Amino acid sequence: MKSYVFTRRQFMKMTMGATAALGISQLRWPKMLMADVTKNPGVVWLEGQDCAGCTESVLSCLTPDLRDIILDVVTIRYHETIMAGTGEVAEYALVKAIQEGGYVLVLEGSIPAADPRYLMVSGESVESTFIAAARNAAAIIAVGACATYGGIPKPTISNGQGAEYFLNKYGISKPLINLPGCPVNPIWFYDTVVAYLTGGVPALDANRRPLAHFGQLIHDNCPRRPHYDKAEFLSDWNNPVQKDWCLFLKGCKGSETYSDCPSLKWNEGVNWCIGNGAPCAGCTEPKFYENFSPLFIANTIPR
Repeated sequence: MKSYVFTRRQFMKMTMGATAALGISQLRWPKMLMADVTKNPGVVWLEGQDCAGCTESVLSCLTPDLRDIILDVVTIRYHETIMAGTGEVAEYALVKAIQEGGYVLVLEGSIPAADPRYLMVSGESVESTFIAAARNAAAIIAVGACATYGGIPKPTISNGQGAEYFLNKYGISKPLINLPGCPVNPIWFYDTVVAYLTGGVPALDANRRPLAHFGQLIHDNCPRRPHYDKAEFLSDWNNPVQKDWCLFLKGCKGSETYSDCPSLKWNEGVNWCIGNGAPCAGCTEPKFYENFSPLFIANTIPR
């Protein structure tokens, strides 16, 4: 009997063909293999005031695999966390990419608005680097709560602001897509990349978020919604009777937050914040974090 050895990429392409033949809905990754990769502008990924959580979230996705994205779909021109080059070699790659232009610019983390000297990289402020990169970009994607609306650094002394704030400050008009979240869901990012590669900027809401993922309130799709309708609100974390009750009294922001977390979930669809018993922090909204504090309300401990 003759045996055959297939690479992972060959296997995925065979799977794509089989699903098409059987009429089965295609998965996101086969869809990416079908993308018009001739429209590959390259990616320049900058990091501002961040914890690199959005990078970690994107890297941890199993389907699609980041290695396949880099090999088959896009060209990462600069990303200080994952690139092999360091120091002057890395900075040269960034300068060259900006000079050539036409890339998709990704911003992770906020940029200090109080004083650009709060964040300097290689002798240059991140603000000046972002503006230089934005002027020559084909489109801009802001990933995470900090890069979109300021997030956690916004109420600090640095007054961290998102991409749109600085684009408006310098009068730069480029297509901007906001993918908030703390961190961003990797599927939000990959689906947006697919949408841009195959058809340009997807339909966005008033906050420049893709309607495909941010078109509905969490509250409207929350599995605890029936308890809300019956005014059953969790007040004691330690009461087993209340275990699945609505978390509104514990600071849940689901009634003000738009995203598909209840259906898409996290970690390959394993779980999400409310499913794990934690109230929604509203991390996809412009009000996060400053105007959504406190994020949750603990039990009152008797004295």
